[in-house]
Amino acid sequence: MERHPGLTNERKTELIGSYKKHDTDTGSPEVQVALLSERINYLTEHFKSHVKDHHSRRGLLKLVGQRRRLLDYLKGKDADRYGELIRKLGIRK
Repeated sequence: MERHPGLTNERKTELIGSYKKHDTDTGSPEVQVALLSERINYLTEHFKSHVKDHHSRRGLLKLVGQRRRLLDYLKGKDADRYGELIRKLGIRK
């Protein structure tokens, strides 16, 4: 899969570093949601100048749905972690 230019390896490592729960953590819900949020924010900006890019818009909707499912899972598992994550990411108005 080709990476979009918005998420470099350095940025990905930085995000994993700030959201990981332990030293070898790369797949916890917090890390996954943080990475998805970064891609969602990048695509949201992309659509401001590429209004007719409907193929990428479908990808954005899939990412939003995936993030929603992960957040629902986390909310059911541990409401405190959920609350802290959405506050840290600023994804609830």
